[in-house]
Amino acid sequence: MHGRFAVCFIALVMGLSLGATSDSRADSTDKAPDLVSLIDARFPEHQRIANQIWNYAELGYQEEKSSALLKKTLADEGFSIESGVAGIPTAFIASYGSGHPIIAMLAEYDALPGITQTASPVRETIPGKAGGHACGHHLFGTASTGAAIALRHWLEETGTKGTIRLYGTPAEEGGSGKVYMVRDGLFNDVDAVLSWHPGSANRVRAQSSLANRSAKFRFHGISAHAAGAPDKARSALDGVEAFDFMVNLMREHVPQETRIHYVITQGGSAPNVVPDFAEVFYYVRHPDAQTMLKIWERVETAARAAADGTGTTVDWEIIHGNHPMLSNNTLAELMQRKLEQVGGVTYDATEQAFAEEIYATLNEPSRELGSEKLVLPMRRKLGMGSTDVGDISWNTPTIQLESATWVPGTAGHSWQAIAAGGTSIGIKGVQVAAKTLALTAQDLYENPATLVAAKEELLKSQGKDFVYKPLLGDREPPLDYRK
Repeated sequence: MHGRFAVCFIALVMGLSLGATSDSRADSTDKAPDLVSLIDARFPEHQRIANQIWNYAELGYQEEKSSALLKKTLADEGFSIESGVAGIPTAFIASYGSGHPIIAMLAEYDALPGITQTASPVRETIPGKAGGHACGHHLFGTASTGAAIALRHWLEETGTKGTIRLYGTPAEEGGSGKVYMVRDGLFNDVDAVLSWHPGSANRVRAQSSLANRSAKFRFHGISAHAAGAPDKARSALDGVEAFDFMVNLMREHVPQETRIHYVITQGGSAPNVVPDFAEVFYYVRHPDAQTMLKIWERVETAARAAADGTGTTVDWEIIHGNHPMLSNNTLAELMQRKLEQVGGVTYDATEQAFAEEIYATLNEPSRELGSEKLVLPMRRKLGMGSTDVGDISWNTPTIQLESATWVPGTAGHSWQAIAAGGTSIGIKGVQVAAKTLALTAQDLYENPATLVAAKEELLKSQGKDFVYKPLLGDREPPLDYRK
């Protein structure tokens, strides 16, 4: 009886001790800042930042005001700022905390050229403006910044060890800003990269994308009077048109997943002056980087042949190149759970009326109005776009989220995307993204075993012979490619 009593007494003491420890942890947890509440409280600030960048609408590598705004916002919250990284004046790294885990978030903020729109549900351009945020990067940079700031407070107030970094990444639209940052080793010590992108649905993108490369092909000829001395001339525009014709014939004889598109950026100034210079800007894409490079070789061959056939010369400048996304399923499943915890977007009466008017303008919308409230299953099929996040994903475990910042069914790079992105509809999507990013990062800080699993998955996906090679070679950042 005495021994049994002693065992019971010890068990009781241990139970009381464990109960006290549990209560103490609960008290500590209760005192920790709630990330969702922190982000909710910053809604007006997020709206202010996003609207400013939306109005700036700065093109790739020219995002001076947008970059400065995000840097100041982060510096005011105690982040250390490293500006002009990777030889790019508008790129930066903002850091808070110390040691591992190092969780990184990405912030884009470049606009697209040649498309403008007011925050109106009817087509209304803005005269004199060079471009607009038709891909929602003003929202992208804002949400990532909001999530990083919320985590900064959580790390400080809980005493959690680790570092939160925000990478300011310019010129995603055809400039491959992130590739130069990867090439310079700026992600080498990062444990995980959490990214997102504006869209018209709420879901995790556990998918691949298209590898791509672009170049400006420049033809040089001989100028002369088009009527008085045409025999003396050799038209650079003829070279461009012959090149385009051959590439268009080639479309029948490439793998069906291939995408090739171009614009003639310079073709002469007057019909009666044979142009001695003409330029065409090409993109080539395919899901596999090596297949894309083989197709690219055929495009270069066509350029040389076009020059030979028209008596001109040609040279070209590689502008950018991106590897396809290598999605990390370990991180994707975690992020999906957090997105489901956060939920979708709910419109008020004014937003609903705006959305209905926008929806009526869409050409074959991809989903129904009302789906903004839903969280969709993870998207695993091939995405037909390209992104420089792909290069990061081959070097560091990476995952992307999509949030409904646009009216459901809206296509990216459209005036409807600019319009919704300039309203509170866009900001509500920002909140969903910021909360999901922050909660995913919080879980990784608290459960580093997930990071180990994510790294193991990356190494397996890379294969034992993997060596990273940027598809844009050793060129310097094309800081003037939008000028």
